[in-house]
Amino acid sequence: MALSPLDIHNKEFSRGFRGYDEDEVNEFLEQILKDYDNVLEENKELKNSLKQSKEQLLHFNSIEQTLQKSIIIAQEASEDVRRNSMKEAKLIVKEAEKNADRIVNEALSRTRQISLESEDLKKQSKIFRNRFRMLIEAQLDLIQSDDWDTLLEYEMDAERLEAFADKEI
Repeated sequence: MALSPLDIHNKEFSRGFRGYDEDEVNEFLEQILKDYDNVLEENKELKNSLKQSKEQLLHFNSIEQTLQKSIIIAQEASEDVRRNSMKEAKLIVKEAEKNADRIVNEALSRTRQISLESEDLKKQSKIFRNRFRMLIEAQLDLIQSDDWDTLLEYEMDAERLEAFADKEI
């Protein structure tokens, strides 16, 4: 068992015939007592410092583990976000392609329809033009006929018309 400063202080030596000088021994023991007390105090401080250092080390180790876990979680979360973004981007592209195909198909269909309508209008225009030409030609033939000249040459007097009108009534 380790000596305490009190043990050193209370230690008594037996006296011999030619023993040590009691004052020298007591002075030496006092010096040992002071040094030993200083060593014990320093040891106590070192133990407290070591304890605090261990606690800090444990705390820092805990922080390090927490940070490592946080980094891993952040990496996993960023990977999830990246994967989800890629999936969403693919869906958006697929939807855009589908819409583009639909728009192109609608445009082609409308173009065909307009082309057919245009051809139909051209045919109707030709038919109308031919009929209108025939109508005008018929009217022109009617105007140019000799019947107009005959009608202009025909004279009727007013008395005959009145007599004719009276007969009819």
